Amino acid sequence: MARERIVGSGAEKGDEEEFNWALRPRSLAELIGQKAVVEKISISLEAARGRGEPLEHVLLHGPPGLGKTTLANIIAREMGVSIQASSGPALERPGDLMGILSNLEEGDVLFIDEVHRLPTVVEEFLYPAMEEFKINFTVDKGAFARILPFQLKRFTLVGATTRAGFLSAPMRERFGIVHYLDFYPVRELQDIVLRSAKLLEVEVKTEGAMEIASRSRGTPRIANRLLRRVRDFAQVKADGRITREVARKALELEGVDELGLDGLDRKLLRCVIEFYDGGPAGIEAIAATLNEESDTLVDMVEPYLLKIGFLARTARGRLVRPPAYKHLRLAPQQGDKGNRQGLFDR
Repeated sequence: MARERIVGSGAEKGDEEEFNWALRPRSLAELIGQKAVVEKISISLEAARGRGEPLEHVLLHGPPGLGKTTLANIIAREMGVSIQASSGPALERPGDLMGILSNLEEGDVLFIDEVHRLPTVVEEFLYPAMEEFKINFTVDKGAFARILPFQLKRFTLVGATTRAGFLSAPMRERFGIVHYLDFYPVRELQDIVLRSAKLLEVEVKTEGAMEIASRSRGTPRIANRLLRRVRDFAQVKADGRITREVARKALELEGVDELGLDGLDRKLLRCVIEFYDGGPAGIEAIAATLNEESDTLVDMVEPYLLKIGFLARTARGRLVRPPAYKHLRLAPQQGDKGNRQGLFDR
């Protein structure tokens, strides 16, 4: 089971998810950042509305927490249609998809998160629905089997994935519009924090918003989560206002350093440095040493460390790069690993 991290970019659960929905932009005009993607989607939407047609199928890919679900909902709202949401793991059989597809109205949006995790049988069932807006429903079995074609109303499939490379080529080719969402620069995250603080009716200074943004790992979802934690700290330990000093103290208490790294990030880097001489080291070996799932490290930890240049992924394994040594205040070590201070002695 994946651990909960304050800087984790995975989807929220329960009350936190409902709370985060209130902070999400509801239109392209409200959306901060991803300017190139927003402009291209805006053009596609306007063209589709002008022709009176549903939007082409859209694939949104990139690291988690960057707004793929938000964009899917905005697309539906801008087109004036309803949206039905599901996820790849939830659609285990063609029958699970049959009910959803048959209930879609003209132009509706079907949003499938983690679309790369669709079972092959469900994915193949979806092909004619995406291309010809029809599905073949099999009745009975064996010699008595009959295939009944069922015509669907034209709809837009919006697929979201953090691993576009895991999509099969036939599935990927059926999306007419493909956009990549990248990490946000700090200035745009600062604007997001200021907007969210206004919605939460929290007084935040510009430098306080910048402090939160700089530790948010380029991810709006994390920025909003950190803002809520800092808000609580400011309410209890300060006068309720979020200044740079208040934000710094609150996030240091949470174990989030000035670049947004938490204990697991630092532990991974120290593991490679101290146990494997800085690398290269295989991800399975690192995961075993840390007693973590390799998927957790690949999906939740590595992307940001790769992005900021602290880690390199080579053919032989993971390699810690010089900026990471500087950030951790460690010198490149050589010699007998057995004489070093242990990773878990800290």
